[in-house]
Amino acid sequence: MNKRTFLKSVSLISAGLLASNSVQAANLSSQTTLSLKKPNALPRRGTIGVASPSAATANQKDIILAKQVIEALGYQAKLAPNIMARRGHLAGTDTQRADDLNALFSDSSVDAIFCLRGGSGAARILPLLDYAIIRANAKPLMGYSDITALHNALLAKAGIVSFHGPNASSNWNPFHVKQFKQMFEQQTRMHFSNLPKAEDELVNSQYLTQTITPGKATGQLIGGNLTVLTALAGSAYLPDFDGAILFLEDIDEAPYRIDRMLSTLKLMGALDKIAGFVFGDCNDCKPGRGYGSLTLDEIFADYIKPLGIPAYRGAMIGHIKRQFILPVGTQIELNADAGTLTMKEAAFS
Repeated sequence: MNKRTFLKSVSLISAGLLASNSVQAANLSSQTTLSLKKPNALPRRGTIGVASPSAATANQKDIILAKQVIEALGYQAKLAPNIMARRGHLAGTDTQRADDLNALFSDSSVDAIFCLRGGSGAARILPLLDYAIIRANAKPLMGYSDITALHNALLAKAGIVSFHGPNASSNWNPFHVKQFKQMFEQQTRMHFSNLPKAEDELVNSQYLTQTITPGKATGQLIGGNLTVLTALAGSAYLPDFDGAILFLEDIDEAPYRIDRMLSTLKLMGALDKIAGFVFGDCNDCKPGRGYGSLTLDEIFADYIKPLGIPAYRGAMIGHIKRQFILPVGTQIELNADAGTLTMKEAAFS
């Protein structure tokens, strides 16, 4: 190879690398500047698809109950093809579970998607989802717990609003039905305030909120299950924390694990970016054996109080009998003194 040919080859390679870098930069730019896209409202007597993106269901009863719930709400149910599949603890292979979600989003006869259950495994399918198709066919998706992985990925990669609320196989009590109708049918800008004391209580203990730092803040609502969210650290499937209202909940995690996960959020810079913080329920988060344990109060005092932002705990969010249906991605006002969240914009287009 002569000198001229060599230089020409180097030039072509450099041009190719520059072009490749330009495409990557463009993709990154489009991802970080992705505008928020709200789903279409759920039409009356429409069709709700049911997928199982996480753990397998133990028996057919959950499928029957999910279908009955959707029909009792006044809608038709459409089960994803692989909903009864199983691979180990998962509801089928990663490809099967991703294909089901991609198909439900692209199916024009499906108006919304309920996730059958949580468990574990949703994060495995995030690289297999077609975010362009999902954005082009934005429709409300609802679930909680392990579905946190989907809420964050859909916001970060497709820019769409989704709903942190009961799964299809959850206990759909009158509180959930009322929340659903207000959010999905009446399209109310919800004001989320804990219920007053239970009927068998003298004072409110079951629905008590506690102010960590007083004040009000407004920002984009992001969050979900603490364990699932922190497992996405360092990936492209977390939305921007800058100016956000962060909500968290968890179940069956010892306080030292809560401490470790909040430490992860602190070390990655997420906590220093948020405008407000709310912690829901930490169901069965009891200390294990050992020399002792920090309390949740002490953990919040270490990580949240020094931020100086409005923050409270005890919201009706999480693995509890009655939980809020929260529109992830919308603008929310947090009032830490009153212990409330208020939607500042509609959740649907």
